[in-house]
Amino acid sequence: EVQLVESGGGLVQPGGSLRLSCAASDLTFASYNNAWVRQAPGKGLEWVSEINRDDGSTTYADSVKGRFTISRDNAQNTLFLLMESLKPEDTGVYFCLTAAYWGQGTQVTVSS
Repeated sequence: EVQLVESGGGLVQPGGSLRLSCAASDLTFASYNNAWVRQAPGKGLEWVSEINRDDGSTTYADSVKGRFTISRDNAQNTLFLLMESLKPEDTGVYFCLTAAYWGQGTQVTVSS
């Protein structure tokens, strides 16, 4: 059974950093494009970033460009999202997504 498990969320002050991880079982991240999406309180889903399976190229939403970095460790079969210079508007539940599978999400709260 495919499972994606996110971790690394928490409470951080504005300007701080967090690194999210997503571990997969029964699925190889490198075989698919991988993405992070988020959902702010009371709002819909927002695509955040994606990494291409073939060449590892990355794309980002304008709202996070220059602050977030998506990466993948093929040996560990883990997807990462490094989030820096965090803002209160980055608050939300962050999900990893690949091959139409979703994790359960990890809460990120940016507040002083």
